[in-house]
Amino acid sequence: MREFIENLMNGLKSFFTYPLYKGEKAFITIGTLLVIIFSCVLAYYILKLIRRFVTAKLPLEDKRKFISVFKFANYIVYILVIIAVMSTSGIDLTVLLTASAALFVGLGFALQHLFQDIISGILIILDQSLHIGDVIEINGKVGKVIDIRLRTTRAITRDDKIVIIPNHIFLVQVVYNYTQNHKITRETVTVGVAYGSDTKLVEKLLLKSADEQKGVLKNPKPNVIFKDFGDSSLVFDLNLFLNDSFSEPRIKSEVRFRIDSLFRENSISIPFPQRDIHIINK
Repeated sequence: MREFIENLMNGLKSFFTYPLYKGEKAFITIGTLLVIIFSCVLAYYILKLIRRFVTAKLPLEDKRKFISVFKFANYIVYILVIIAVMSTSGIDLTVLLTASAALFVGLGFALQHLFQDIISGILIILDQSLHIGDVIEINGKVGKVIDIRLRTTRAITRDDKIVIIPNHIFLVQVVYNYTQNHKITRETVTVGVAYGSDTKLVEKLLLKSADEQKGVLKNPKPNVIFKDFGDSSLVFDLNLFLNDSFSEPRIKSEVRFRIDSLFRENSISIPFPQRDIHIINK
């Protein structure tokens, strides 16, 4: 029995050490090939577990976005596993690494922005800091998010133009999210009236213009702030609450039309700046 075991072990050793390729700086055996295959299979299942753990609490749509990322990660891991196994098996990889060093450097510079955007996209999806339907302001442009991808986010502006935003922008710049906490936002319409106007009547008319406007919420209620004594007018702020901040310019425009109409009906004038010029003849 002992002799049988020894013969079996010697046979297995001979099998695993059987050379598939033998060169000056490389010696590949069946054992090396089997270790590479086993390591790749093990890496596949480890990455699969990591993917399930990372995407466990994400919506189905966001889970699908990670498929391409993990496929790419699989390829990178497989390459690293093969290099590690071949290196520990005594294969000299110096020539291969030296020949490809320039290629890797150039490729790294070319892909740095791509990886930056992909990593940013992963972080956005994981921490749920941005959702489809959110109204955002970036670089002075207001848009509604219509698609979040791993590399870019697409938003549609108020004039129906699509803005494609690289995801790293959300990590390095200040972005206003109008609907992050809730859908309700406060907007302000500022108007000036002539000195001597009935301020209580002005307040009443401003509130009436808001109450009659479709899209302005009844709760929270609109309110009027007597903002300042201006150079040429008494300045008032009409604060409105909307649940559709994307349509804010249209709603505010309609409110201004109502204010102008109500002021005309009630003899409230909106002054314009005036300057007195004194000409001195010498």
